Amino acid sequence: MMSLHPKIIDLTLDRVWRLLAALGHPERTLPPVIHIAGTNGKGSTQAMLRAGLESAGKTTHAYTSPHLARFHERIRLAGELITDAYLTEVLDECERANGGIGITYFEITTVAALLAFARTPADYTLLEVGLGGRLDATNVVEKPALTIITPVSLDHQSYLGDTLAQIAGEKAGIIKRGVPCVVGPQSDEGLEVIEARANRLGAPLMVYSQHWHVWEERGRLVYQDETGLLDLPLPNLIGAHQVQNAGGVIAALRTLGFDNDTCEAAITRAQWPARMQRLKHGPLVDAAGPAELWLDGGHNPAAGDAIAETLTRLPNLPTYMICGMLNTKDIGGYLAPLAAHTAHLYGVSIPKEVNTLSAEDTVAAALKAGMAATPADTVLSAIHSITKADPAARILICGSLYLAGRVLQQNG
Repeated sequence: MMSLHPKIIDLTLDRVWRLLAALGHPERTLPPVIHIAGTNGKGSTQAMLRAGLESAGKTTHAYTSPHLARFHERIRLAGELITDAYLTEVLDECERANGGIGITYFEITTVAALLAFARTPADYTLLEVGLGGRLDATNVVEKPALTIITPVSLDHQSYLGDTLAQIAGEKAGIIKRGVPCVVGPQSDEGLEVIEARANRLGAPLMVYSQHWHVWEERGRLVYQDETGLLDLPLPNLIGAHQVQNAGGVIAALRTLGFDNDTCEAAITRAQWPARMQRLKHGPLVDAAGPAELWLDGGHNPAAGDAIAETLTRLPNLPTYMICGMLNTKDIGGYLAPLAAHTAHLYGVSIPKEVNTLSAEDTVAAALKAGMAATPADTVLSAIHSITKADPAARILICGSLYLAGRVLQQNG
């Protein structure tokens, strides 16, 4: 599929609508859809929703991107990863129906996912936006059950706009007439755009700090809305930002009519790799010896802020970063909040990724941010350098989901 349809970004829905029509409009027969947009927290939000819904005995389809180790991670059918045979079947069917006309890799694979979802019984469909929202290939469902907009920050400016208001406008494109929308923490300018679109479409909003509140208190998560207060365990996904993500999930589940047990299961049973994930087994962990090995795929300034906040809450150990990023990202903005928490950074290039920053360019950006930094040939060689200098360190591999995927493959 990559060779037939190169991985390019061309935001329009025309090609998607044409292919969906050729396939008999599978997007019209999906199980009730929860559509999730935002800059940060989409994947974690989806993972928590899935955990909650499945704990309540509901079956869920889930679509996410990008994948880490295998393409199959993008498509879950009624809770299970799509099989090789069925993935091949729906991709072949989409390829035949497309008839050789130009279409992007993300568009045709998204349509394949929708086709599989429409043909497999389930109670809910969780759709995560790939990029933006308004013109994203997932934005083809006329009447979802619910939409969610997680925090919006600067990312993909070359496609979505240079201001938070412009980017929020693209994310708000998933809001549909009369459909409730849960809104996570936003800047004032971003929220103004989201509220304006919702008002035009008569979409009821559930907005953080207006209609629902969430905070951490004495090692617990406290959530409050007009129907009452919940005192729950902290999310099992690590980081202060996950408290806010969990709040949005609870607001969504309560809007859909689910009980408190479902809300608790959502935030305590979710699994989401490469989001401040502590690696505990595998060849890279063995190479690290007594050092802690962590993995995170965040790649924009807001993710840098979130990681920095998380590091302040972890036990006090010297933290060494192994960082690889794409050349399309704001590496300076990402590294700035991390500089004060990092003993040394090792820059690496991302294997088999044409848009990777070189190790040397990553090091140059780190030096500019005030970090001590050194290039490394590979993640493994960087681990060896770190453990030789400081055997009891904390090692954080970070900067890109593409790097995280290669690491998970290498670590088995």
